[in-house]
Amino acid sequence: MYTSGNYRTAIRPIWLIGNLLVILSLSAAQAQTDPVRAKQFNLEKGVAIQGYDPVGYFVNHKAIKGSSQFATTYKGITYQFASAANRDLFLKNPSAYEPSYGGWCAYAMGATGEKVEIDPETFEIRDGKLNLFYHTLFNNTLPKWQKDEPNLQRKADQNWAKIAGK
Repeated sequence: MYTSGNYRTAIRPIWLIGNLLVILSLSAAQAQTDPVRAKQFNLEKGVAIQGYDPVGYFVNHKAIKGSSQFATTYKGITYQFASAANRDLFLKNPSAYEPSYGGWCAYAMGATGEKVEIDPETFEIRDGKLNLFYHTLFNNTLPKWQKDEPNLQRKADQNWAKIAGK
């Protein structure tokens, strides 16, 4: 028969093993989704946002080139940062800084459901989300997005959910 002290001692290893199994299963689930997720995202040489710092858009309100010196990988996606402080801020809440629609053009995702390249310096932060846009000399999709943003965002969310398997 266990006394209260012995019971706690006997339960502690079981509790630790149970927690370890939960952590390992979560890690395994994340590892399984990383390759699929990486195929969905707009990556250049394995790096998101063409190497631009995702935190810089929010903190500095402009596009800032990141450095491989301050890189980190989150769920299979590598991001580069302009500073260790920005990288550390990202690591506290990665989903708050990741670009919408896997870093593809938000306008194209809403208008046609297609993955279209972006100009990392053409962006908008709306409702706490980073949206990136295609922009060349004769075609800037940001103003097109802004003309019909609620409708395009709804469609982009639906199209991305299909692509991302959500």
